[in-house]
Amino acid sequence: MKLQCDVEVVNRMLPSFGIRNRGKGVRAVLSIGKHVDKTSHRSNIYMMICTAKDRAGSRYKLKDNIEKFFTWFVEEGKATVRIKEPAVDICLSKADANSLKNFLSAARLADRGSDASSLPLSTLTPVRARDVEQPKKKLSIVSKKDYPLTSSFPYSLEQLQVSYCKLSRVDMRMLSLKALRKLDLSNNHIKKLPATIGDLGCLSELILHNNHLEAFSEALCLSTLQRTLQLLDLSQNRLRSLPAQFCQLKKLVNLKLDDNELVCLPFHVGRLSSLRFLSAAHNQLAVLPGDFRKLSLENLDLFGNPFVQPNPLDHTMKLTFPLPLQELATRAVANLRLPYGPHLIPAHLCRDLEVAKTCECGRVCLNYFIKTAVSMNLHQVSHTVVLVDDMGGTDAPVQQHFCSLSCYSEFLDKSLQRGIR
Repeated sequence: MKLQCDVEVVNRMLPSFGIRNRGKGVRAVLSIGKHVDKTSHRSNIYMMICTAKDRAGSRYKLKDNIEKFFTWFVEEGKATVRIKEPAVDICLSKADANSLKNFLSAARLADRGSDASSLPLSTLTPVRARDVEQPKKKLSIVSKKDYPLTSSFPYSLEQLQVSYCKLSRVDMRMLSLKALRKLDLSNNHIKKLPATIGDLGCLSELILHNNHLEAFSEALCLSTLQRTLQLLDLSQNRLRSLPAQFCQLKKLVNLKLDDNELVCLPFHVGRLSSLRFLSAAHNQLAVLPGDFRKLSLENLDLFGNPFVQPNPLDHTMKLTFPLPLQELATRAVANLRLPYGPHLIPAHLCRDLEVAKTCECGRVCLNYFIKTAVSMNLHQVSHTVVLVDDMGGTDAPVQQHFCSLSCYSEFLDKSLQRGIR
C-alpha cells in the first residue's frame, strides 16, 4: 500500500522546549509493509515515509502504536495519524481522497494486529527521486507517442494540454483532476463530450478547437461550469446548434464558435452578461436572435456568414385568431411575472417559457407571433467589430417578434416614416 501526498511530521514534544514546528508539508511517498527488527529479529508492519531529502525513509511501527486518527477533512485529501512512540503527528495533505481512505483503512488494520496476509502491503524500499518531486501544475502533450497509456496524469495538474494525439473521446483519467483550471484538447478527433466534464469544479478554460464535435450537451450547461467557465473554444467543429441552456454559462467572457455549421445562436444569448469576446465567423447564420441586442462586447467577429438582407415586409406569420387558451395562459404567467416551475405547471410549459419571445411593445409571446428581421449596426453591442462582409459592412439582421397584428402594423408605420425621411 503506497500513497503520494504532502507530509509534515510534527514532534509533539517540541512545544514543551519552546520550539515550534515549521508548519509546512513536503512531498512524500508513504508505504505500509513488513520490516524485520534488527534487535528482536521479528517481522513487524511499519509505515515508511520517504521524501526528497530522505529517500531511504523513516519507519514507524503500526501495531498497537496509533493513538488516534483525525479524519474530519479526509474528503479534501487531509488527515492526521497520531503515533504513540515516538510522540509524533503525521499530517497528510494534498492526497487523492479515495487513495487516502484506503491507506488509512490499511493503517487501522495494521494497528489492530490484523493478519498480514489480509493487508495490501508494499515493499519498504527507497523511492526514486521523481516519486517525491513537487506536484506538477502544468503538462503539455502534443504527440501521440508521448501520451501516457500506463501511468496516470499527475493529480495536482492545473493546466493540461493534450493535442495532436488523435483522441476520439475524452480520457476519463483527466476527469479525476480536481484542481484542473485549463483543459486544452484541441486538434483531436473527439466527437462527444462526457457530462462528467462538468464535475471539474475549478475549470475556467475549455479549449476544443478542431475536433469532430456535433453537440454541446444540456447537462454540461447545467453543471458546475455555470459558476467557473470563462473561456470556451468550440471553433472548427461540426456544431449545427447550441442548446437553449447554453446561456446558463453566465461566467463566460470569451466564446469562440468560428468555422462550424451553426444556423442560429442560442435564443437567450443576451443572458451571457459577462461575455466580452465573441467570434462566430464562417458559420451558416442567416439572422441573429433578438436577444443579441442585450450583449455588451469588446470584440465581435461574425465575418463570412450568409446573412439575409432584412426587409420589414418580409415576415413569418404564426398567429391564429383567437389565440389558444394555453398561449394566453402562458403569456399571462410571463407578463405578470408569476412564479412558475415544474411543481406548479407542466414541464413542457416551463420549457416554452424559457424561450419566450419579447415583442417590441415589451409584452411576451411564445408559440404564436409575427416574425421579421431588422438591420442593426453591430457597434451597438460591441466596441470593436470585424467587418461582416467583403463590402466593409458592420450591419447584421436581427430577429424581431410581434405579439399581435397591431404591434406589427405600428412597427411598419414607423419603418415607412423613417424611410420617407
